[in-house]
Amino acid sequence: MRAFSFLALLPLLAACARAPAPILADEPLSPVQAACREEARNAQPVDDFARQMNMNNVNNRERVTHDMRVAELRAYRDCLRRNGLAAPGGVESPRPAQ
Repeated sequence: MRAFSFLALLPLLAACARAPAPILADEPLSPVQAACREEARNAQPVDDFARQMNMNNVNNRERVTHDMRVAELRAYRDCLRRNGLAAPGGVESPRPAQ
């Protein structure tokens, strides 16, 4: 009886093991979004954090990299808002694939 119940679960386990759905490519940026992305990359807070980077210290590098991403995203969203565009992602911001 136990062997039969185990065999009945095999198709369910096989269904769980299938390959994940492929990640769709992001939509291309509009000219305004591309300009905002470039502005955000060159924003002063991003440069300020970049100056704090110590490549020999892993903890510092991780903290500063995170702070730079947050500052760049904030600058990008501020630029979009100034130009009357909505931020991408709807309710939850899209997360980069890792």
